[in-house]
Amino acid sequence: LLPALAALGLTTQCQSSKPAATAAATSPTTAAVATPKEYSYTTAPNDPLGVRVYTLANGLTVYLSDYKNAPRIQTYVAVRAGSKNDPATATGLAHYLEHMVFKGTSRLGTKDWAQEKPQLDKIEALYETYRSQRNDPAARQRTYHQIDSISGVAARYAVPNEYDKLMGSIGSKGSNAHTSNEETVYQEDIPSNQLEKWSAVQAERFKEMVPRLFHTELEAVYEEKNRGLDSDFSKEFETLNASLYPTHPYGTQTTIGTIEHLQNPSITEIKKYFNQYYVPGNVALCLSGDLDYDQTIRLIDKYFGDWQAKPAPTFNAPVEKPLAAPITKEVVGPAAENVMVGYRFAGKATRDALRLRMLDKILTNGQAGLFDLDLNQQQKVLQASSFTDLNDDYSTHILYGSPRQGQKLEEVRSLMLAEVNKVKKGDFPEWLIPAIVNNEKLNRTKDYESNAARAGAMYEAFIERVSWADYVKQQEDFGTITKAEIVKFANDNYGPNAVTVY
Repeated sequence: LLPALAALGLTTQCQSSKPAATAAATSPTTAAVATPKEYSYTTAPNDPLGVRVYTLANGLTVYLSDYKNAPRIQTYVAVRAGSKNDPATATGLAHYLEHMVFKGTSRLGTKDWAQEKPQLDKIEALYETYRSQRNDPAARQRTYHQIDSISGVAARYAVPNEYDKLMGSIGSKGSNAHTSNEETVYQEDIPSNQLEKWSAVQAERFKEMVPRLFHTELEAVYEEKNRGLDSDFSKEFETLNASLYPTHPYGTQTTIGTIEHLQNPSITEIKKYFNQYYVPGNVALCLSGDLDYDQTIRLIDKYFGDWQAKPAPTFNAPVEKPLAAPITKEVVGPAAENVMVGYRFAGKATRDALRLRMLDKILTNGQAGLFDLDLNQQQKVLQASSFTDLNDDYSTHILYGSPRQGQKLEEVRSLMLAEVNKVKKGDFPEWLIPAIVNNEKLNRTKDYESNAARAGAMYEAFIERVSWADYVKQQEDFGTITKAEIVKFANDNYGPNAVTVY
C-alpha cells in the first residue's frame, strides 16, 4: 500500500485531527500571514443534527454534522444518478459502474499503468465489437476468446482489491455502496483522525474511473441477476411497476438490468455515464461524527476543489396517464402464494407523499394499524402488510397479503381493501394519528443517535433535491396532518383503478 499512498502524496503516519491548530501553535507568524479561507454555509431552523451545508466553487455539496459519540466519522458520497438514468439500450449500467468505482484509477489498483492501459483499451474496443455481433454466434465466440485472452494479460498489471486494502489500512469499516432508481451511494465509516487520507482517496476515485478487471466483475453482476430471477417477490414487484409505470424507467427498466444487456456490456457506455453524471454539481459528501467543521471543509476543498465543474444531463420524467381501468397480472413461481395491490402517487417532495406515509402507518405499524388489529391479530389472513416506495418523480403504495391455508387470494385482496375503505369513512380512532406522529418522532430521535442515520438523512435530502431546511421541515409537517385530510386523501386516490399482481 505504500506506493498507493505515496502516489497520492500521503505518508503512512496518522494525520493529526487538528492540523490547523498544530500549525498555528508551531508557526504563529506563518499562520498570521496565511489567514485560513472562510467558507460560507447554510443551516436549518430547529435542526436536531446541527448540519452545515457548504457548496464548493465547483458545485460540490458538502453536508457536515458534528456528533462526538465516538472518534469516528460516517461518510457517504452520494451521486444523484441511478438506474432511471441508464440508457434504454444499456440497462443495469449505473449498477455496474458502482462496481467499477472500486477498481481504482491510473494511480490506484495498478502495478504499471503504462503497460496496463493499452490492454484495457483493446478490451474496451473488443466489447464494442462483441455487442455488434449479436446475430453471429461464431464471430462472438472468437471475439470473446480475444477478450478473455487480453483480460488475462491486463490482469497481470492490476492490484486486486487495493482500494479495499487501503481503506482497511486506515481503519475504515463498512466499505460498501448501493444503486437504486435515483442514487448511487458509497459509504465508509472512518476514524476521525484519518479524514485527510479518506479525502485524498475518495477525490482520486471520483475524478477518474478505470474499468479494470471488467471481465471477472461481470460474474458478480450475473450472480446478483440470478438471485433476482430466483425471487418471486422481485418478479412480482417488477411486474407491478411495469403496469404502474408503462413509460417511465421505474417500470420500463430495473436497477440490475436485463439479461440481454448484461450479456452485451459496453465499457464505452459506462465511461460516458461516469463522465456525464459523476461531476461535482451532481455529487454530495455527507459526513457525521467527531469532526471540526472548519478543518473538515478545508480538507475537503483541498482534495476535491480542483475537480472540474460541468453540468450533468437533465432528466425529463415521462408523465404517466391515469390508469383507465383495473389491471390484473399473474406471476408464477415456487414461493407461497400472495397478492400485491399497487397505487401510484406523486413524488416524495410533496404533501401527498407525507399523506401517503401517514395512511400507510394507519394500515400497518406493527401494533395498532388496521391491518395489524383487524386482519393479522384476528387471523383473517396469514399475513397482511403495506409499504411505500417513495421516489423523486412518483411514489407507490403497495398492499401485500398472504392467505391462510385454503383461502383464495381474491379474498385476501378484498379484506385488505375493506380496511382501506375504513380509512375512507374515517373509521379509525382519533388517537391513532397523534400516536403515529409521536412514535415517528421517538424513532427518529433514536435513529439520530447513529452517525449512519444522520449522514443518511443528509444524502436523502440531496437526492430528493430539497434544501436541508425543507427536509427538516418535512419532518415537522408530518405532524400537522389531520384525520380529515387523510380521509379526503383516501377517497381521492384509492379507487378501483389499481394494479393487482397474484
